[in-house]
Amino acid sequence: MVKVLFVCLGNICRSPLAEGVFRHRALSVGLTEGPTGHVLADSAGTGSWHVGSPPDERSVRVARKYGIDITGQRARQVSVEDFEIFDYVLAMDRDNLRTLRELAPAQHHDKLSLLLDYAANPRFREVPDPYLFRDEAGFERVFSVIAEGVEGLLAHIRRHHLSG
Repeated sequence: MVKVLFVCLGNICRSPLAEGVFRHRALSVGLTEGPTGHVLADSAGTGSWHVGSPPDERSVRVARKYGIDITGQRARQVSVEDFEIFDYVLAMDRDNLRTLRELAPAQHHDKLSLLLDYAANPRFREVPDPYLFRDEAGFERVFSVIAEGVEGLLAHIRRHHLSG
């Protein structure tokens, strides 16, 4: 089983969307999710401001538009144990990647990268933070960017972990 953790700052906008998109797309390509499946996904934030909170309502609405339910997720902060548990710890942007490198024991730095490092032809290098956007159009754009990264990540996982 391949375990993936998506990380943003507060774990209410980008990383919950990434977790939801990943789970949805994994199922659509025949990969089962969960403790006995092919993949396991979770999300977390580098900050603690929103711990216990549900995803931002704008993220929930955009996900729902694409048939993805993220309402059961609750924000949590990254823990040192996460670096032991997860095979991939994927930051949405360079600031969060830098924070993860500071938190992670050196032997786990190879697990850290940006989600968009897996996108085939990324329009961006980082997933922009939609938290301060006044409308849902920003969340829609972020959803699209995340989907590109997730597609590449799933292709990578299938090629390197689940073939044969």
